[in-house]
Amino acid sequence: MAGPGPGSVPNLEMMWAMKAYQHAEIYFNLISSVDPRFLKLTKEDDQIYAEFRNQFSDMRVDVLDPEQLKSASAKLAWRTFCLQFQTLIEDFNYGTLLRLDCSRDYLEENTIFATRIQFFAVEIARNREGHNTMLYQRSATTKADSVGKQKVKTQEESRGTAAAENTACT
Repeated sequence: MAGPGPGSVPNLEMMWAMKAYQHAEIYFNLISSVDPRFLKLTKEDDQIYAEFRNQFSDMRVDVLDPEQLKSASAKLAWRTFCLQFQTLIEDFNYGTLLRLDCSRDYLEENTIFATRIQFFAVEIARNREGHNTMLYQRSATTKADSVGKQKVKTQEESRGTAAAENTACT
């Protein structure tokens, strides 16, 4: 039996892209629904966070500088960091999408390709340091506004029905 044909590579890339986007979408929905300060992404969150802040103590995580992930010197530092989780985190080097600015959604201009362990390190830091909290608060406010508008609408409809019934009875 012959190996994969030339057309299979683009299909594989498309499948990876779809899976990475689904992961990003699920994560974004999660941090928009649950207070991220209390979220646990892995069993190893404490160790990942401690090692991340030990090795990248000055790195801003609210708005990432792509050079801190992709430059030659950054790649060396990240490689050392990532390899220590090789046996602890399943698929530690699996490709995923990472938001550059944590206050914004996963848009093409706001994402960068990263490994799974880089994603965990940055997002655990964002969660623990309160940077993702604004997304949750914004989402909660939007939901509360929506529920409040629905209650007002229901009350107005109830009053309208009651007024119509009173009119019909007189």
